[in-house]
Amino acid sequence: MKRLFALLLLAVAAPAAAEPFRLIVSDLETPLVPNSVMDLALANGYFERAGVEVELVRVQQTPMALAALQAGEGEMANVSTDALLQLAARGTTDLRAVMSPNKALPFLIAAKPEIETPRALEGRSFGIGRVGSLDHSLSAKVLAAEGVDVSKLNLVPLGQPAVRAQALLAGQVDATTMSIGTWTAMPDREGLRILVGMDDYFAAAPVTTKVNAVTSEVLKNRRAEVEAVIEALVLAARDFQDPATWVERMAVARPDVPRADLEELARAYRNSWSIDGGLTREELKVTTEWMYGTEDFQGLRPVGLEEWTDFKPLETVLQKLGPAQG
Repeated sequence: MKRLFALLLLAVAAPAAAEPFRLIVSDLETPLVPNSVMDLALANGYFERAGVEVELVRVQQTPMALAALQAGEGEMANVSTDALLQLAARGTTDLRAVMSPNKALPFLIAAKPEIETPRALEGRSFGIGRVGSLDHSLSAKVLAAEGVDVSKLNLVPLGQPAVRAQALLAGQVDATTMSIGTWTAMPDREGLRILVGMDDYFAAAPVTTKVNAVTSEVLKNRRAEVEAVIEALVLAARDFQDPATWVERMAVARPDVPRADLEELARAYRNSWSIDGGLTREELKVTTEWMYGTEDFQGLRPVGLEEWTDFKPLETVLQKLGPAQG
């Protein structure tokens, strides 16, 4: 009887099992680089080794991810930086970016083979999503850094990247912006050239396009788990710098993608993983300045980094892990 009573006391005193830490993502299946890091970290035990139980909550696009985060349907969400920054500018005070596992869009500029330099684009047609779209605004910044007079481009709004890629293949435009994934999936691309590669593109426009955000309440009440999630994603990114490692993990997650395509993607992205958490003050300063120069931010009040970013969890993790090799 005494033993039974003791067991009952222990059951009452024991804390309830912690709820899974829900990470909201806007991909309905394991995506290609760079967003794959979150899916692969879960599938390959990185979160478990960091001491946190993670559950992925899948939604479509950033607005739904932010809505789910604010409604308490998840503890962290991978969202576009511009959407988070706009919320802060409009008065939302309880959201903070804590890292970026996929900060750089893997964009490149492809062109017809006779266009050998970016400056040769002046007077030629350039396919964009729409005037003011992310690909248009970023590419204008990249081409201006290459010495191109962007006012001399003949802009052709075409919509989605796959449509723009098809238009380039068909000779309907002279050049366009696309992701490395779109480039890899293109048939007969041997007749085209990469005019500005992915690394050069980001170097010219070091804009952090996506971040992982949490609420102030989560930072206060589940900070240890926030740091564990960051740790897991940093360690996964460091491992995926090795192209062979990423290919092996992706071959399991996405058997529908040809291995040769995975190998090409891995080589192209090997220097772009967020091996130190993807959140730096300098890059966020560039990001903010660029975004406030776009149409979407006209009339919005300027906001400081401290209003929408908290570097402390990432700094704690990096102090524990040390710098990445190389």
